[in-house]
Amino acid sequence: MSEFEAEVKKAEQELEQGLVLSNEPFTEKVEQDEFLGELKMHAQEYGQKIQDAAGKARDFANDKFAQAGDKFKEISAKDPKELVEDAKEFARQKPGQTILISAAVGLVLGLILRGGRK
Repeated sequence: MSEFEAEVKKAEQELEQGLVLSNEPFTEKVEQDEFLGELKMHAQEYGQKIQDAAGKARDFANDKFAQAGDKFKEISAKDPKELVEDAKEFARQKPGQTILISAAVGLVLGLILRGGRK
């Protein structure tokens, strides 16, 4: 018997085993179907919750983008001397925040410039 014939016989046996009807009672199959239906229902609920959360995130992002656009328009409409005066006034009122902002900007610029040299 060739290798091919052996594989054919093996496939036939597996097919016959797969076609044998199970001896499970009908009620067990119904319970499994109910369980699968319940899983499907939960999956649909979670899918809906994810869609709702994604919609809220999109609305939040659009709102923040609109606010940033308004702020950009406001800043671009000002004279550069006026911006410098506003920055000086902010530094006088809140020196601690000014130092932290300067450090953060310096760190980001350093990382950007250092990354460009690699």
